Amino acid sequence: MIRLLQTPARRWLRCMACATTAIVLLAGCANASKSPSKQVVVDEAPQSSQTEESATTEGQDAAQNEEAGQSGPVADESPASEKPATAASPTELRAQLNITEDFRSSFIHGEKPAEFQKYIVLHDTEGDAVASNVIEWWDSNGKFVASHYVVNKDGSIVQCVPVDKIAHHAGYGDAGHNEQFGVTDESRDDKRGTEPIGDWAPDYGMNSYSVGIEMVHTGTSGEDYPEEQLRAVDGIIAYLDAYYGFESTIIDHNDWRTGNSDCSEEFQPYLRNLQETRTHDGS
Repeated sequence: MIRLLQTPARRWLRCMACATTAIVLLAGCANASKSPSKQVVVDEAPQSSQTEESATTEGQDAAQNEEAGQSGPVADESPASEKPATAASPTELRAQLNITEDFRSSFIHGEKPAEFQKYIVLHDTEGDAVASNVIEWWDSNGKFVASHYVVNKDGSIVQCVPVDKIAHHAGYGDAGHNEQFGVTDESRDDKRGTEPIGDWAPDYGMNSYSVGIEMVHTGTSGEDYPEEQLRAVDGIIAYLDAYYGFESTIIDHNDWRTGNSDCSEEFQPYLRNLQETRTHDGS
């Protein structure tokens, strides 16, 4: 009897031992499977934190854009196509002109520093002679009269007086025009070669406060000004604006002395455009 009872008991004990071993083994497997997962979580934590920070920044940017009426992330810089173009330097603008220098000492009547520059005066040569011939005639007639620039019909330019020197291109102006234009007759101008033309036109101040530009053209011809010539005048004005760092007032010779034949009636629409936009076509 005892023997019969012991046999099942032993079997039960062995079963319990096996069960205990199985539980221990299962627990060990479970722990082993959890350890790698914990390591991965630790490694990924900084990346997760960076992602949240980035998302927060983008959210703030989006909120700022929404308040500004924009969408999308804030751009660090404007697209290249929207950036303002860099203004050309005086040297670059002058290099774009088809210009030849032919400076003559007989045309220089004193110094004209930048603080005395106020006007650009436009003239017609009242003839069809090319610029080089016009300059030769000025130099030979003993009157010491010249403009700083002469512009041919093909757009080529001859400069015969530096812009920081006084040239006698405007001559005498109407009585009261010195005051009207804010200029004076003073010692910078040697007035060499000047000949008074009457009490109605005694003022001479414009010459020492301006740059003169002559265009080869006869005012009585009714001929229009070639596009090449007009573009060259635009180019000189753009250069002078850049050179001085400000925009001089543009007038024609008739504004300074009433009754001058230059500039012609054909030029008046171009003159108005130049005064308003600094270009002959108003562009």
